[in-house]
Amino acid sequence: MGHKFNFRFTPMPNWNGIIDCEVLVVEPDTKLSYSWGSLGLESVVVWTLIATSGGTLVRMEHSGFRPDQEASYKGAKYGWQNFIGRLERVVAGLPLCLDVGGNKRPETET
Repeated sequence: MGHKFNFRFTPMPNWNGIIDCEVLVVEPDTKLSYSWGSLGLESVVVWTLIATSGGTLVRMEHSGFRPDQEASYKGAKYGWQNFIGRLERVVAGLPLCLDVGGNKRPETET
């Protein structure tokens, strides 16, 4: 925890394309949380993995938007919808295998 990193995207008018982050919480195989800072927005992203009978539910929450940050909220919503859509396509294309509990899961290379 405490590791600082950033995401870099193509700059746009009024945005340099950089999002500064810092890891806040790591719970192996269940949760990753990090700060998200850009254009005065200081917020938090949380990824949670939840085991289900059919596989794993991936939940993403981005919180911390103030009422005066509607443009940031709309920009984040647009960006996350695109990212999640691409993530779904990648995961759908992975071959399935069984984990030690007999549950199907995507194969990963080691």
